[in-house]
Order: sequence, then structure tokens, then C-alpha cells
Amino acid sequence: MLEAVDWYYSMRPQSLPSEQSLEQCKIVSHRGEHDNRGVLENTFKAYDPLVEHQVWGLECDVRWTKDLVPVVLHDADLLRLFGKRLRLSDLNAVQLRKECPEIPFLEALIQRYGAKIHLMVELKDEHYPRPDYQREVLMGLFAGLQAKRDYHFISLQPELFKYVDFVASDALLLVAEDNVAEMSRYALEYGLGGVTGHFLLLNQIVHGLHLQQGQCLGTGFIKSKRCLFRELNRNVEWLFSNHALKLQKIIGQLR
Repeated sequence: MLEAVDWYYSMRPQSLPSEQSLEQCKIVSHRGEHDNRGVLENTFKAYDPLVEHQVWGLECDVRWTKDLVPVVLHDADLLRLFGKRLRLSDLNAVQLRKECPEIPFLEALIQRYGAKIHLMVELKDEHYPRPDYQREVLMGLFAGLQAKRDYHFISLQPELFKYVDFVASDALLLVAEDNVAEMSRYALEYGLGGVTGHFLLLNQIVHGLHLQQGQCLGTGFIKSKRCLFRELNRNVEWLFSNHALKLQKIIGQLR
């Protein structure tokens, strides 16, 4: 169904966005420029081209090793990407480095990209066995960056934001799936920075509610030029995509 939606909006004509919209366009690469064959998601090889081509932001997923070192990995195990039946929570950092050296530690990712490209850091839903310690780890890693300017935390579960309460609430973004109304209400009630989700579900009614409260929307996953124009013409703040370099090239040709 999503492919049909993408096709429809790739064919639907859109007017050229304003010069201001093009200049302020914020494309966020979803897990980097990857195909999960030659280039794996959430790796430096996937992220490096974004900096080179001046893409505005990258999205990355954060999980924890057995010895509570934060690393950049979407899945709870190594099966899908690496073909290994190992759970991240069963491996310490040294073991993980030996098994899958491609997986970045969060510290290394921040050192490599901090203040060079905006970081959309997704907190994954998993057990935090030492929450105070893990909070301190995250606070230390992001101490050299400024929330909102350099990074946001995002999550599908609002309860995870308690682990990053060292940032203001408007540096937090919820990810909505089929629960847009619920996530929207929560973001409005608790003064978050906004909500992200599929461009078809985050309609103008939802957008208007958040704009009234000074909040923003992020939509994904933008794939085509016409869908890109649609979202820019709706004044959507963040445009998440699995084709960020393609979209950035389109923007560059129009500026």
C-alpha cells in the first residue's frame, strides 16, 4: 500500500516551493544512505556522504550493549544485517567490536559528526537496567552539543524521554505510526518539539494544531521530487527520507 501512495504522490503535480522554503529545506537521512548490501544502515559508510553533500540531518538509532555502552543499531539483534543470531544485550562492547566492527559506538558517531550535521537520535524501546547511570552517559556524550541546534531525541515511546531529561522538552520529538491522535495529544500536552510520522497521516489539521503551539512536524519517507515539493509547500519542518542524496541534489539544482 505504501508503494502505491508513493507512486500517487510522485505523479501528482505540485507547484514549485518558494525560494525561502528551498533555502530552509531540512532533509534528514533515515539511517544514512544505504542499501543493506554494499552499504549497511547506521554505519559511517552510510553517513559520510551526507556530510560531503551537505544534507541537513541524519537519523540514527541508539541501543545499549551488555556493559551499557550506547551504540548505533536499529535492531535488538544482529540477524537481519549481519546474519548472526546474537542479541546486542548479550554482548559487551569488546565482543560487539569483534563480531561487528561496522557498528558505530554513539561516542564515535558524535565525535565524527557532531555540529557538522544535525543528529536525530532515536531511543529504542528496551530495558534500561541502570537508568541513572545511562542518563549520565548520554548527558556526558552530548555535553559538547546544543540541543535543538545540533540534535533532537526522537522515540516511538514517550516514556523513554525520562532518560534524557537533561534537555528541554522542545528538543524531543515523538514518532507516530497509526496512533497519530495519541502522539499528537501527548506532544501538545507536554510541550514537546513536535511529532514525526508518515506524510499522509500527518495532515493539515494535525499540522495546524502543532503550529498553534509553536511546534513542528517531520514527515517521511519522502521519495520523489513532487512529494518533496508537497511537503515543502505545507511548511513541514523536517523531511525524513531513505533517498536523501537524491532529494538534496534536487534542492541544490533549484537554489
